[in-house]
Amino acid sequence: MLEGAYFEQATRIAGWLAGSYPLADGYQRRVLEEAAPSMLRSAVSLVEEETGLSGVSEPRVAVIDRLRWVERNLASFSALLAPVEDKVETGLVEGGIGDSLSKRIVALEMGILLGLLSHRVLGQYELMIVSPQGGDEVCLPAPNILEFERRYQFRPAEFRFWVVLHEATHLLQFVGVPWLRSYFLDIASSLVSVSKPDESRLAVLVSGIQREGVGGLLSPGEAGIPGLMATPDELARLDKVQALMSLLEGHGHVVMDRIASRHLFTWRRMSALVTKRRNTPRVAAFLRLTGLEMKLRQYEEGRDFILHVERRAGWSAVDLAWQSPETLPTRSEIRAPESWLARVG
Repeated sequence: MLEGAYFEQATRIAGWLAGSYPLADGYQRRVLEEAAPSMLRSAVSLVEEETGLSGVSEPRVAVIDRLRWVERNLASFSALLAPVEDKVETGLVEGGIGDSLSKRIVALEMGILLGLLSHRVLGQYELMIVSPQGGDEVCLPAPNILEFERRYQFRPAEFRFWVVLHEATHLLQFVGVPWLRSYFLDIASSLVSVSKPDESRLAVLVSGIQREGVGGLLSPGEAGIPGLMATPDELARLDKVQALMSLLEGHGHVVMDRIASRHLFTWRRMSALVTKRRNTPRVAAFLRLTGLEMKLRQYEEGRDFILHVERRAGWSAVDLAWQSPETLPTRSEIRAPESWLARVG
């Protein structure tokens, strides 16, 4: 979707917002780079033992800076959107918005969003991440990890392993459940492919505000301002994405905490401070407007779903969710686990 000058425009905007961390290129980064591969191998082994998921032969990890994180995510988004690029561009031109202007708008939005998020990401498993080796690589933004552990005086070895452990869980989820990758990519792509390109985004936003009242812009709901621009079909698909992400984040959080409780002396303090960081008012306001607030709730609702299912039917019942797309919990079932248990038996 973004290439050439537009990719560069988004990267410049994001890079300006991302800034730098003065100690990001010191000896601590070299220590992190040297230890990261063995940390990931150890984390994968522990997650395999905890969950029964397997399939990762040689996990890969990259220690990167904020700008590289932005570039990798821009490339991944472009790859995800490529199959529907022609349809969207044609519709925008027919609707009166030129291709050049539409791409400038997208570049501006993506640059701002990724630039701001680049400060907050501690680790990322991205199944479509663009790298010389292809996908299925864990990346660690060194400036954020080093800055965060220094600010809160974490034990570097424990904090870094704790971050890697979370990403190793997501890696095993997508590699260990054979159909999950294609299912996720299909529903993510469908969010774009079902959109109505002949309708101005601004017009949809205005319509949404009128529908929700004067306060609609300031209280846009779970999906944020993008939700006001979404059609009913898009909202239905967004529910599927959110349900899946809640399951993945909740499962990952429970698995990470259980392993950490046995191997990391300071895991409770690290978990508490990271949670507090997510819930600061300024951050919450930004995430609410962008629709990313769901990410915060995914941890809580998904974790509660996993723990409830385990209490009622044992850990083996949790594994029923991985059988097929049909056994995945819906958005409403994440909030009402008993209804999911009744449906899947």
